Amino acid sequence: MTSTSMRTLKAIKRRTFEILDGAVPDKASHACEIFIAVLVIANVIAIILESVHEFHEAYEGFFHYFDLVSVGVFSVEFVLRVWSYSEKYPTDDASPWKGRKEYLFSPYGLVDFFSTVPFYLQLLFPGADLRVLRMFRLMRIFKLSRYNSAMEDMLEAVKAERDSFSSAMFLLFISCLLFSSLIYIIEGHEQPDVFPSIPAAMHWFILTIISGWGNVDPVTFVGTILVVVTQVLAIALAAILTGVVATAYTAQVQRRETFYEMEVREVLADDIVTEEEERKLKKLQAKYGMSNEQVEAIAKQVKADKAAGR
Repeated sequence: MTSTSMRTLKAIKRRTFEILDGAVPDKASHACEIFIAVLVIANVIAIILESVHEFHEAYEGFFHYFDLVSVGVFSVEFVLRVWSYSEKYPTDDASPWKGRKEYLFSPYGLVDFFSTVPFYLQLLFPGADLRVLRMFRLMRIFKLSRYNSAMEDMLEAVKAERDSFSSAMFLLFISCLLFSSLIYIIEGHEQPDVFPSIPAAMHWFILTIISGWGNVDPVTFVGTILVVVTQVLAIALAAILTGVVATAYTAQVQRRETFYEMEVREVLADDIVTEEEERKLKKLQAKYGMSNEQVEAIAKQVKADKAAGR
C-alpha cells in the first residue's frame, strides 16, 4: 500500500471515529446520532409488540426482516467503532489497540456487543431455545445512553454521595432485620404458614417497603401496630433515599456546568479561540448534554466577569 493510500485510509478512519464518537459535533455526527437513536427506539417498540401473540402472528415476517436489518446496521456500527477507535489516541507511540480495548471493555462496548450477539447465536444454534438470549435485544435501549449523559450523571451522583447512600442502605438493613424478627416473633405462632422463619419475614418486609403492603394481613393487635410502623418507616426511608439521590444529582449537574465554565474561562483567557479549542468546547457541550442557551449564558457571564476584571 502506497503512502498516499495509507494517508487516505487514515483520514477515513479518523473521520469515521469523529462521526461515531461525536468527537467533532458537526452535521454528520449529529445525523448519525439521530439515525442510531431512532433505530434503537424502533427496535425496542418492535420487541415489545412482538411479545404480543396477535402481533407476532400477523407480522412475524416484518419483525424478522426488521431485526435482520437492525442487526446488520448495529454490527456494521460495532465493527466500525472497533476499527476507528485506534484514532482515539493518535500519537505515534500509542498502540492502535489502546482505544479499541478501551471501547470493547467499556459499558458502551459491552452493550453494543450483547445487543447483537443473540442473533448470531440463533444462527449457530437454530434448534435451541434462546428466548432469554433474545431478550438481550432490549439492551439496545442502553445504546441511547451514549447520546445522553443522564445515566452517567446519575451514577456519578450516587458515587459522589456513596457515604450518605451507604448510610441509608445500612439503616434499611438494620430496619429489615429488626422488624422482620419482630413480626416473626409476634405473628409466627398465629400464621406459621406465612411467617415460618425470619427470612420469610424479611421477604414480607421488603415487599412492604417497596409496595406499601406485604400481601399479608396481621391477625394480632401488636402485629397491626407493627405493620403501620413499618409502612411509616417505608415512607421515611424512601424519602431519605430520594433526597440523597436528588441532592447528589443536582450537585453533579452543577459541577458539570462549573467545569464547562472553567474551560470557557481558560479558552477566553487570551481572547483568541482557536479551532481546536472550539472543537473541544463543542465536544464538552455534547458530552454534558448542554443546550445552546446554557452555553451562551455561560460564555456571556464569563465575558462579563472578564470585562469587570474578575
